[in-house]
Amino acid sequence: MIETSVESKAAPLSAEELRKINAYWRAANYLSVGQIYLFDNPLLREPLKLEHIKPRLLGHWGTTPGLNFIYVHLNRIIKQHDLNTIYITGPGHGGPGLVANTYLEGTYSE
Repeated sequence: MIETSVESKAAPLSAEELRKINAYWRAANYLSVGQIYLFDNPLLREPLKLEHIKPRLLGHWGTTPGLNFIYVHLNRIIKQHDLNTIYITGPGHGGPGLVANTYLEGTYSE
């Protein structure tokens, strides 16, 4: 067995940083699920009805939370180190996640 060790000089994230990251991730997931499944009533201001739900789903929920998780953590690292980075994903299924994140960060309309 090969043993390796990696020394990290980074401090753990604070409780406040973790709270913000988790809130952002949950918001991105909420927006993503709405894009995948709903035609209308995304804030559930009335009981969900069949006509609110899309007959054909565009996107894949199994892909989206993972992409959102990577996005929020990568975004933190980009800001922390002032990096020029591009996040490339495969075509299609994860689209709602990327749209949700770019909407939340304000770059969707750029």
